Amino acid sequence: MEELTLTTPALLFSAISLIMLAYTNRFLAYAAIIRNLSEKYIQHQDASILRQINNLKLRVKLTRYMQIAGISSLLFCVLTMFLIYIKLNIIAVWAFGFGLILLIVSLLFLIWEIQISAKALQHHLGDIEDHLKK
Repeated sequence: MEELTLTTPALLFSAISLIMLAYTNRFLAYAAIIRNLSEKYIQHQDASILRQINNLKLRVKLTRYMQIAGISSLLFCVLTMFLIYIKLNIIAVWAFGFGLILLIVSLLFLIWEIQISAKALQHHLGDIEDHLKK
């Protein structure tokens, strides 16, 4: 393997930062939707709204896991840079590898969350179709 330099983990900073921004935007969107659905549920105890709220609870949990893994990945990139700076290259390589694994985990959580989101939208479209048939 070629020698790990300070620029290698630094390249991930912008990518991880953009991913974290996207995760935060998702989280804020879910918070707004949950508040809206909560008010609707208080007015009308509809099973459809309750299903949506339960679905969103799982999606918020997955988003939290995505954020934790992404932030941890960034932390390990910074640790890698520090280890390179103090000339602990072997440990730096392992730290960088672990940071990459955490980034992969974060992206896998994103894939899982997207699948749930798509399924939720399909259910919502089905509810609309059922309403139109009546």
